[in-house]
Amino acid sequence: MNKRNMKRRRLAFLFPVFALLAALLLGAAVKFLWNATLPLLLDVNEINYWQAVALLVLCRILFGNFGRPGGGGPPRWGRWNRENGPSRFGEWRNKWKEMTPEERIRFRQEMRNRCRKPPENM
Repeated sequence: MNKRNMKRRRLAFLFPVFALLAALLLGAAVKFLWNATLPLLLDVNEINYWQAVALLVLCRILFGNFGRPGGGGPPRWGRWNRENGPSRFGEWRNKWKEMTPEERIRFRQEMRNRCRKPPENM
């Protein structure tokens, strides 16, 4: 067995240990932050350590890979097209470039109408 394979085996063994230690430390951080801020702000009960760890796991289940570089969302959102910018917005950017000034004004007005707050009496 060469040195590279031995190093990989050692790292493979140590990874679960480090993951467990990180989870335990994050649980302590969640407990501290919760107990330091939320009972004062929102009048909620303080939590114990295991409740903090359970809250951390629940957030992981509900919100997905919050530890992944680049944030959430499908990986395609992070792709970059040099000509058009981010691929998600490239199509819209091209449409905007092709609009006349009058079309842009009409488009802005339509967006304002759509995004305006509904009347209070509805």
